[in-house]
Amino acid sequence: MTTAPQTSLPRIAFYAPLKPVDHPVPSGDRQMARLILRALETTGTVEVASGLRVYDGAGDPAAQTRLTVAAAAESDRLLSLYAAEPDRCPALWLSYHVYYKAPDLIGPVVARRLGIPYAVVEATRARKRLAGPWSAFAAAAETAIEAADLVLCVSARDRQAVEAYGPPGQRVAMLPPFLDLPPAIHRGEPGSPPRLLTVAMMRPGDKLASYRLLADALSLLTARPWTLAIVGDGPAAAEVAALFAPFGPRVTFHGACAPAALAVHYGSADLLVWPGLNEAFGMAYLEAQAHGVPVLAVDNAGTGTVIRDGVGGRLTGPTRQDFAAALSALLADPPALHALGRSARAYIEAHHALPMAAQRLRGLLMGLLS
Repeated sequence: MTTAPQTSLPRIAFYAPLKPVDHPVPSGDRQMARLILRALETTGTVEVASGLRVYDGAGDPAAQTRLTVAAAAESDRLLSLYAAEPDRCPALWLSYHVYYKAPDLIGPVVARRLGIPYAVVEATRARKRLAGPWSAFAAAAETAIEAADLVLCVSARDRQAVEAYGPPGQRVAMLPPFLDLPPAIHRGEPGSPPRLLTVAMMRPGDKLASYRLLADALSLLTARPWTLAIVGDGPAAAEVAALFAPFGPRVTFHGACAPAALAVHYGSADLLVWPGLNEAFGMAYLEAQAHGVPVLAVDNAGTGTVIRDGVGGRLTGPTRQDFAAALSALLADPPALHALGRSARAYIEAHHALPMAAQRLRGLLMGLLS
């Protein structure tokens, strides 16, 4: 809880149903939740309302029922708390990342009972999930998103869906992903051989597909000099290791790294390589560019949110040949690679820094309270 100057917003309740800010497993979701909380702390008094994780990754109706019951009890607890301690009662509720696997089952209930505005950052509407194993949670996510007085989208893809299906009069705006800038460092010319870096969780689905595409692309470039450091861990670690085993010592694995250790990897890298298939946006892209490291990714609605082609990075087509061709061109032109790194830091400073995001967030939330 943080007290701000007299010009601050009234008290805000913050909630992240997918992954609470104190969750022990690092991820882009947890990091973004923490960053939003920090941005809110600069706007006024904010309190994390609940640490209940409402997430079903398996499509288990029984688990969804249990979590729904737990969320109802948590809503009752909060309403009793606010009734007993009026000074802690929020003037606005803000939830982060609401979608069919992690609906907000608490915020809309509490906000409605208190008669306060309800806002969501990063809402994903997936109406096709209203049938199938996630049907209950998908319906709950749709209900929560429709109840929001303000939806802040991190990508144009999400905004299109929110606006297409949203109720009349719902406010929708963009809040580009952001981060707290690390200190600027002087970076020399690319190493010899060029030092590639991948930072990503290792899990089935799109992440594993991205690792597979990267390995396939690198298999077309074995005649070129390069090394690759991979930072990440997860349930698909064995599959990822098998994908890169043919490259021998050219590829090294470093597991999950704390922020300080990760900064060292960014500091020594020449290029971040990560296809980012179906990424919402990809926190590693922001981090790398903020450290002056250019990035290479497959062009899609998520990666395009944080990468401007030719300014801090390159966006490619979706095949291994596309990715390999773009990577080969960068490896063959060290001066161009170095120039991309210089422009990367400037791009992040101008478009994705925390102070700018906090100011925008404050203005948008003030609009709900005026």
